[in-house]
Amino acid sequence: MTPARERGLAALLCAAGAGLVLLAAGRTWATVTADGAITPFTRELTGGDLGGAPGALGWAGLAGLAALFATRGRVRAAVGALIALFGVGIGYAAATAARGSHVAAEAGDGSALLQVGADPSVHVNAWWTVSVAGGALLVAAGLITLLRGSRWPGMSARYERTGPGGPGASGARRAPAGDDPSAMWKSLDRGEDPTDPGGADEPPAASRDGEGAAAGNGGS
Repeated sequence: MTPARERGLAALLCAAGAGLVLLAAGRTWATVTADGAITPFTRELTGGDLGGAPGALGWAGLAGLAALFATRGRVRAAVGALIALFGVGIGYAAATAARGSHVAAEAGDGSALLQVGADPSVHVNAWWTVSVAGGALLVAAGLITLLRGSRWPGMSARYERTGPGGPGASGARRAPAGDDPSAMWKSLDRGEDPTDPGGADEPPAASRDGEGAAAGNGGS
């Protein structure tokens, strides 16, 4: 696989992982029901309600996607390590937030009716695993970047000048003398053809005739 394709794969994994994490953060992760309360009560909690860490780390992973293209060398490897750490943090935070005790505590803190209920029922669905899967994709993207990112091309590599002047040379292109209107009129005055690339190196026809005549007189 070429370096450019490796970079594209890492970027795809990073975008997909961050997207899954942010998608899951806004979905319902758990439902708590208190049938024994004075008034039966049911509350649904999203990933954001159970903890903001997965969503925040998902945004950080999305920012790391831009850094994959804007950096190079050791800096890019460091970005890859950070993205992998974001993924690990997302997996841990999501698994912790989905525990039944944590869900019940968060629901009780937000509802006085649930606090006086008897034996609240906690149901956790599979959305937290989607967040964990997104974290795993970020870990994969980060590891690929850490191990292989130093050989990837930079974002501005195609704009660098690779001619005789080298990368440090100015990229500005100098216009040839023939593109100058005043130079073209001077060439016409001298009897030269401005459209002929070699015309500027040859003397005018009149000069050549004069030189030929002078050579003939000198030889006679």
